[in-house]
Amino acid sequence: MDFFEAQARAKKRTSRLVVLFILAVLGTILASYIAAVIGLRSAMEQREHRYDRDGYLETVSSMPWWQPKLFFGVSSGVLAIVGIASLAKWSEFSAGGSAVAESVGGRRIAPQTTDLRERRLLNVVEEMAIASGLPVPAVYVLEDEPGINAFAAGLTTNDAVVAVTRGTLDKLNRDELQGVVGHEFSHILNGDMRLNLRLTALLFGILVLGLAGRGILWSMRYAAAGRSRRDKNAGGIVVVILFVGLALLIIGYVGYFFGRLIQAAVSRQREFLADASAVQFTRNPGGLTGALKKIGGYALGSKLQTSKAAAIGHFFFAQSFRSGFTGLWSTHPPLAERIKAIEPQFDGTMFTPPEKVDVEQESFVSAGLHPAKPQPSPAKLEAFSAAAAIATIGALSAEQVSNAGTLLTAVPPRLREATRSVAEAPILLCGVLLDSDPAVRQQQRALVAQHAGPDALAALDQLTPDLRALGAEHKLPLVQLTLPTLRQLPPAELSAFLGTLDELVHADERVSPFEFALQKLLTRGLSLERSPKSAVVQFYSFRALSAEIATVLSALAHCATENPDEARDAFATGAGQLKLLEGPLSFVATSPDYAALDAALEKLAAASLPIKQRTLLACAHVVSANGSVSVAEAELLRAFAATLDCPMPPLAAPR
Repeated sequence: MDFFEAQARAKKRTSRLVVLFILAVLGTILASYIAAVIGLRSAMEQREHRYDRDGYLETVSSMPWWQPKLFFGVSSGVLAIVGIASLAKWSEFSAGGSAVAESVGGRRIAPQTTDLRERRLLNVVEEMAIASGLPVPAVYVLEDEPGINAFAAGLTTNDAVVAVTRGTLDKLNRDELQGVVGHEFSHILNGDMRLNLRLTALLFGILVLGLAGRGILWSMRYAAAGRSRRDKNAGGIVVVILFVGLALLIIGYVGYFFGRLIQAAVSRQREFLADASAVQFTRNPGGLTGALKKIGGYALGSKLQTSKAAAIGHFFFAQSFRSGFTGLWSTHPPLAERIKAIEPQFDGTMFTPPEKVDVEQESFVSAGLHPAKPQPSPAKLEAFSAAAAIATIGALSAEQVSNAGTLLTAVPPRLREATRSVAEAPILLCGVLLDSDPAVRQQQRALVAQHAGPDALAALDQLTPDLRALGAEHKLPLVQLTLPTLRQLPPAELSAFLGTLDELVHADERVSPFEFALQKLLTRGLSLERSPKSAVVQFYSFRALSAEIATVLSALAHCATENPDEARDAFATGAGQLKLLEGPLSFVATSPDYAALDAALEKLAAASLPIKQRTLLACAHVVSANGSVSVAEAELLRAFAATLDCPMPPLAAPR
């Protein structure tokens, strides 16, 4: 799967979706206008009449069918209602995936949970995140839902969440759980999450017309009876209001009906792709089909108890509500079709539930909680291809999942526990930054004691032996693992912690590429998680970003070698990949200015996907220009990709 092509397809699907909903809104406007004209003509017929030559009463309507002012008024009213309602719903979702999960009763799983099934879920999610290069998403459980289901939601990869029902935790084994999580990660990588949120917001906008009509009818239910029969004018007004309310109710729900058809059609098309991707990720088709067969075998299946399931039904792994209209509203294909697409020999037999399910029969090894001993890490990558490295962006293969599992099990268990502790995660990252020089190290320990206190210093000393045994390729993944925990810190504490980190980085009065990468990963990931709607495209021209691209390539070239001539050659190799730029890029001959580099990356983060793709390809050619790539260079490249919201898996295959 090509990440950039998948994102482009998602953008096209969004454009088509918007066109379909515009047509639905135009149809709604037209129906509303016709209803308004009919209502007004009926009212006028009671007052405008004349007698013909024979003395018979002849009704005359002086109101033509086409009334531009009326059409403008109706159009404005409908657009205002739909637009305001859609924007209100979108604003509600702008807080990110957590807002969606909490809206259906989700509880965030604490990283330090001792529940075996929750720990198993966290391990699977972390494994998938590390394998794909994504920030580790927050994980939620829908505690009151015994059915088997799950969903991913968010505006960006930085605010994404994965949520599962309690039934998923209780009834699925690890392979089946991995298949379900792989399916949800496919939606994250394919750009489906933002599309899902747009679907929900637009659909709610159309539904509001029906809700408005229902509200009018409800408020006027006693109005007609309360009017005096002699007050004919007032009675006519009541009739008109009732007519408008009924018209809005019918028009709104008709629009909602067709909106739901669009929603279901878009969702069903994507589910087969997500299933295929999950099988590709795990290379274990039995895991995904096992989960689908259990949904078909258990009485509750995948249905949710909450009434809010229908509104976000297209988010879920399987059908979350009973679909009406002979399945036209079904957001997912039938289970048998999904299973047959993976397992052609499927005979239709679903899982037969036992009378009692023992969910505790699983070892720590199969649950992913049994760590391996750390192995020495390579100083250089044995093989590196710039094109292949960029091709891994947004991809998730079985090999990457396996490598991520090996990488994570090589992390000492004490450090894994620290990543999940709100108290210890900041201390752990301070420890990752400790310098090898004893004098600098002592100065950094003093800074920790000064800002966090003696208890924090004691905790740091406890973590130090395991941190010293940590391989270079394990450090940035360790940073990824701490992100969900750091997001739980209050803003003031988080700001103070980031300030302490900055002082630790500058304790030796210089910034290393790794230190810059660590800080950039943290600040970018945490800022977007707190304000996901800030990630917008502002630049579509290479020319507008030529200075920033030159800054990034120059910094990478200097990090790759200390020889000025070799750095210039490496820069030229990367710049040669950018054929669309008018004129040559200017090499920055001085050592990297990390403040300028930070500003350049932030500006590039607002570039279009083609610009990001070509820039990262140029970066990959820079670091590989001398024929070898160090782990530090590869991790810096990954940090650049993460800053541009293009998740890149670890490039150093663990031994």
